[in-house]
Amino acid sequence: MTPCSRSLLACLALLTSLTARLPAHAAPGGCASSVPYAAGQGGYAVYRIPAVVTSRQGTVLAFAEGRRSGPADSGDIDVVLRRSTDGGCTWSPLTVVAAGQGRTRGNPAPVVDPRTGLIVLVTCANSGTVTEAQIMRGEAGPGQGRRVFVQRSADDGRHFTAPRDITAQVRRPGWRWYATGPGHALALTRGPHSPGGGTPSRLLVPADHSAAPPPGSRDTGQEARYYGGHALYSDDLGRTWHLGFVDDTYDGRTNTNETGAAQLPDGRVYFSARDQNGTAPGNRLDATSRDGGRTLDRPFTVQPALNAVPVVQGSVLDAGGPGAPLLFSAPSVPTARRALALWAGPDTGRTFTRLRVLSDRPAAYSDLVRLAPGTIGVLYETGVHGPYESLEFRRLRLPQVSQPRAAVSS
Repeated sequence: MTPCSRSLLACLALLTSLTARLPAHAAPGGCASSVPYAAGQGGYAVYRIPAVVTSRQGTVLAFAEGRRSGPADSGDIDVVLRRSTDGGCTWSPLTVVAAGQGRTRGNPAPVVDPRTGLIVLVTCANSGTVTEAQIMRGEAGPGQGRRVFVQRSADDGRHFTAPRDITAQVRRPGWRWYATGPGHALALTRGPHSPGGGTPSRLLVPADHSAAPPPGSRDTGQEARYYGGHALYSDDLGRTWHLGFVDDTYDGRTNTNETGAAQLPDGRVYFSARDQNGTAPGNRLDATSRDGGRTLDRPFTVQPALNAVPVVQGSVLDAGGPGAPLLFSAPSVPTARRALALWAGPDTGRTFTRLRVLSDRPAAYSDLVRLAPGTIGVLYETGVHGPYESLEFRRLRLPQVSQPRAAVSS
């Protein structure tokens, strides 16, 4: 039995220690922060939807949507990338990974295979002339609706293959909206789907969708109750894909939307999702899977420890190392997108405690990444007057913790 499982006070002491050691501008072995993307620079009016991973060579890869005309979710949008070889302090020139060419490309979900170092990127696209609302109402014409694509890089993110359409492998008939992540995807490193004996990791991408109303319904399909979560996965480095669990309750009580994932020490996968205006109290949902994302142990339910989070995307990360807590980042004002904060769950996501607010400024989407032992980074939307003025990258040091986390009993 671990100290955390013996005593709640031990866990609270661990969290207090972590809070005290996260100064606003921690600079472990380098800079405190940098701004890889700023609105109006590089040919784009706005950058949104951050996703970040660290390659096997230690390169930080910061993906985003480059929106040419403004902050709207539709229009001419590219998936762009900047690379950093010094832990996120300085960045290479911007490159376009998936060009919209008038279409909307986005929702980047990158992942690094730990055995080969291959970088796999899953994204979505639709016509630049239709909106999410129109797609949900079934008003998108042929060729205008959502499609799912995969790309790969074997040279540390310098070059990517052309987007390859995998929609037929991972989408059910009747679905309308479809969104991967956004934020980093997951390579399983523990359990039966971990790499070993020449077998690659399972690459797991959390996602969401919307369904059409049942026959005879007066609903249009734009109602939030038709959102649901799901996962897609690949066991061969992104060559072929499969549909994993599907949350298809559509009851309006919990409306699973943008989703992130982390693997727990016991091999289970923890999913954290945005609740899109469900009638249940709170705005965050969670679930777990013990079979690598094929099914859920239970349906998505409200996580009350994160009631301070507004309706927005959030990021979840296993910080790694003995005793390191599960981390979560998101804005921390229930009614506004501002004050990005970091939470920790020492009991594998059963509960969370807010560690600190990184900034009181407007803030929205974020993504967490491991940089080095004891050091994490967060790439997040922020600004002085609004949350979509820049994507800032912050580096934070975590304490060395001797206690292992307690496993959640079944």
